[in-house]
Formats: sequence, structure tokens, C-alpha cells
Amino acid sequence: MLVLVAPGQGAQKPGFLTPWLDLPGVADRLREWSDALELDLVHYGTKADTEEIRDTAVAQPLLVAASLVSAGALLEGHDAARAVGSVAGHSVGELAAAATAGVVSPADAMSLVRIRGRAMAEAAAVTETGMAAVLGGDADTVTSHLEQLGLTSANINGGGQIVAAGTAEQLEALAADKPEGARVRPLQVAGAFHTVHMAPAVEALDTAVRGVAVHDPVLPYVSNADGQVVDSGAEVVRRLVQQVANPVRWDLCMETFVARGATALIEVCPGGTLTGLAKRGMPGVRTLALKSPDDLEAARTLVAEHTAAAE
Repeated sequence: MLVLVAPGQGAQKPGFLTPWLDLPGVADRLREWSDALELDLVHYGTKADTEEIRDTAVAQPLLVAASLVSAGALLEGHDAARAVGSVAGHSVGELAAAATAGVVSPADAMSLVRIRGRAMAEAAAVTETGMAAVLGGDADTVTSHLEQLGLTSANINGGGQIVAAGTAEQLEALAADKPEGARVRPLQVAGAFHTVHMAPAVEALDTAVRGVAVHDPVLPYVSNADGQVVDSGAEVVRRLVQQVANPVRWDLCMETFVARGATALIEVCPGGTLTGLAKRGMPGVRTLALKSPDDLEAARTLVAEHTAAAE
């Protein structure tokens, strides 16, 4: 069973879209989305520096665009319903996953992520907040320690990684008082995502989705909320909205992939983060990260293998 996943915020790097523009139709598609969103995705994906693409209002549309064009290139000519046994995205990657599963159109996914990114950036500007990865240590001990400091376990990623989110002062306290046996690494994100700090963004996204055409997923869609497969398009969208202010349970998503018989996992562009988690949390499952078009041949071979196995 092949799993297709889309990464979340923080996976972006300067220039990461540059090689993808050489693929037929990609530049035109990005320019079309750029015009609709009034955001130059080509510039931000090819020429912008680290600080420019750290901006939440830029990073989120950029990541979803990259995931959609790379997934499209990967699955072109294949029957996705036969090839892909599960699809999921981490945080904002859920919008790319929803579009890949046919719940919303790519154009609507881009419109929604533009609103999501802006609203989360505005919510983050109210109070100085951020996130930090806590690596290692006992999961229960880490979670308890974070609660004592007033922090939220915003991403429970499995593989010994929990992401803490909260105010700058709370994160400073964490850096000075680490959980036993754990390391703390600040993340390059501009807010305490998936916490109560994002409540205003939930309201903005809830309003935005009311005008979007929604369909039931044509691929098994695994939700960040609880790792469950969701077969109702309306429920997928409801969860997408609520997830903005609730923790990401990627550990439960990986448990579901394994329970469903995952044999391989492909992470679309900019791949690397989720394949790293899978190597620790899904031992024995083949992983492949789409970082550039050079990775497409190997990825397409995996897709073809799983399509043939489904026949």
C-alpha cells in the first residue's frame, strides 16, 4: 500500500521551486495561481531568501503550490485511486492532501491556503509566539513538562519528536529547563500554530470554506486530528478548519498507515521532513522524498509497482 503525504510549514527552502519550473505547464500554473492570490509564487519559490519565505502568509501558499505541482507530475498518467492507498498532509499540507483526494479543487485549495496563511499571520502578530521541537525523552514526561511551563504539545510527530508552542517567554523557559533526556531546537515558524493563539484564524477559515464546492474523497484521506480515515468531504473540510487551533497527531497518522498495510511512502515537494519521521516511526516501510524533478523517475516506479499490485 502506497502512502502519499504533503509536508507542513518549515519545510520550505530558498529556491526550492526553481527546478520544477522546467516541467511542462508548471510555470503557467504557478503564474495563474499567483494572479488569483495576488502573491508571486514564482518569485518566492525561486529568488526569495529565508526570511521572506518564513512569513506565514507566504510560506503556506508556497508549500501547497509545491505539493500540488509535484503530486500532479508524479501521478500524471496513473490511476491515482489504484496507485495510492492513503493520502495525508502535515498541518497546512492537509490542504494539498484534500485537493489530491478530490475533496476541493486545486484552485480552491490555493484560495483557502491564502486566507489561512494571512489569518494565522495576523493571529500570530497579536502576541510574540513560536514553536520548538523537543527531541528525545519519554513522551509522557515531555508532555507533562510542557504543560507545567504553559506550553502546548502542538505537533505530536512520533519518532521521538514533539513540537512545543507558546509565547516567547514560555519557549525561553523551555530552553532553560529542558525535559529530562531531551534536546530543544527552535523552529523557523512565525507563531504558535495549532494552539488557542490561532482561534481568530479558525473563524476566518470557517467563513471562507462556506463558498467552496466540496466532494467526498476519492482516495483514503487520513486526518491530522486523530489519524482516522475520513470518507466525508464535509467532515474533511470541518476538520481542516478546526485543525488550525488543535494539535497535529502525526504519530496517529503513521499508526494508521502501518495498520492499513503501508509498504511505501512518498513525500511530495519539498520532501524530507515526513520521510525522516517515517524512517523512525514506520520501520520497514520504503520512503522517498520528492525534492526535485530528478526524484520523479524513482517515485513513478514506486507508483507503477503499487498500481500493478492493485490489479
